Amino acid sequence: MAGHRKKVTPRQKMINLMYVVLMAMLALNVSSDVLNGFSLVDESLTRSTNNASTQNSATFAQMETAMKQNPEKVREWYEKAKFVKTKSDSICKFAEELKWKIVRKVDGEDADINNINGKEDLEAATQVMLAPGVGKGKQLFNAINSYRNNVVKMVNDPAKRRIIADNLSTTVPKKGKQLGKNWQEYMFENTPVAAAVTLLTKLQNDVRAAEGEIMHELIANIDVKDVRVNEINAYVIPTAQTVVRGGRFSARIIMAAVDTTSRPDIYIGNTLLKSSNGRYETICNSVGDFTLRGYMEMRNGDGETIRREFSQPYTVVEPTATVSATMMNMLYAGYQNPISVSVPGVPVNKINATMTGGSLTKKGDGSYVAVPTQVGSEVVITVTAENEGRQQEMGKFPFKVRKLPDPSPFMEIKDAQGNINRYKGSAPLSKASLLATKGIGAAIDDGLLDIAFRVTGFETTFFDNMGNAVPEVSKSADFTDRQRAQFRNLTRGKRFYVSRVHAVGPDGIERVLSSTMEVIVN
Repeated sequence: MAGHRKKVTPRQKMINLMYVVLMAMLALNVSSDVLNGFSLVDESLTRSTNNASTQNSATFAQMETAMKQNPEKVREWYEKAKFVKTKSDSICKFAEELKWKIVRKVDGEDADINNINGKEDLEAATQVMLAPGVGKGKQLFNAINSYRNNVVKMVNDPAKRRIIADNLSTTVPKKGKQLGKNWQEYMFENTPVAAAVTLLTKLQNDVRAAEGEIMHELIANIDVKDVRVNEINAYVIPTAQTVVRGGRFSARIIMAAVDTTSRPDIYIGNTLLKSSNGRYETICNSVGDFTLRGYMEMRNGDGETIRREFSQPYTVVEPTATVSATMMNMLYAGYQNPISVSVPGVPVNKINATMTGGSLTKKGDGSYVAVPTQVGSEVVITVTAENEGRQQEMGKFPFKVRKLPDPSPFMEIKDAQGNINRYKGSAPLSKASLLATKGIGAAIDDGLLDIAFRVTGFETTFFDNMGNAVPEVSKSADFTDRQRAQFRNLTRGKRFYVSRVHAVGPDGIERVLSSTMEVIVN
């Protein structure tokens, strides 16, 4: 069975309302002991704030001194410290002005902030901070938020960052939100003057504490980010250890410091270098341009890992040596003379060569073909190399131009194994081999050169039974039918001669060979 509420009489309602009013009056009647307690707290906070401000000023003075001594190193941290100091001074000055406004509101223009008469006044703080249109509470709220958001970003330690953010928080507690109040209303509405002044002094103290934490972290960054060393040496780092005449020697001269007790980790590519002294060595099996790349890691005084990447280009060249005989500096006219060009210490892809009195064609890395045009002249090969982005002349090399020597006539004969040999006469030759050969060839094949000539004609001389010479002429490199008929009539021990061989070489010059080839039939 549901119960029902007992009806309250008008007299009881009046008593209840009076009780509520009485309780509210008791709550607002703050005792003088409590207000004096606020004054004691304010004095203590003021002393703490002044001490913190003095200490922060001394720290900033150290930053200024360091800035004068080493601007490049200190500038980043000095600018941050200057920003924090300016913002801290600004918000503390604003809070001080608000304290004086509140005290003067209750005690008049002759008020003494250190000896407040109207400590219990509940209207002064409300009017100064919350008066419509002129109240300073919203401005203070925005100033605190701006200061907090700017300074916490400069603190690396998460714990310190959280403490600073909590001390400067403008979040309204749950109780205040239930009453529908914003931060400034929650803090200053109907707040006694003594309490309002103490709250503003606490804000100043929190600001100076935050400023101190950030100042110490910033000044520590000047040294803590450095790597401690116990050995300093001077080093010269050249761009190249080999410099050709006319080139530029370039080197960086630095003073390097190391900590022999804490070696960095060195990575070549992504592989850790296992070396106690940082020396890297590798066998260079390929020629060309290469780059040594990697990075180094070590911890600084703050325990932070420092990583620095490096790269060093280098060139691997073939081992070369140039030996020239002064009396043999010559080229053959009209012939594709092979030339090898190299410069010690310079990769072949950075070398160029030109020639006067003919053509010089590059065939490969360091390989050229020189074709002089005029016999009896002198050509000059000029070698240049790319050095520091410009072409530098490395030398001029003169060569005398001569006519190709006469070739030797021969016949191509197959041996029993089917190999082709050049028969040049005097030795016995089987009749079968003689009949199998096609004709006469000519070439320079002295072991140094192997230059083929084109035969355009020749003469053979046979002897009849009366000892009379029987000449036969071919207008090409092949034997004629009459010459082959003479071959078939030859008997063992007979001989004939090949002479007046006409041959054209690579230079286009036709010549009549003076040498005679004697063929003895076996």
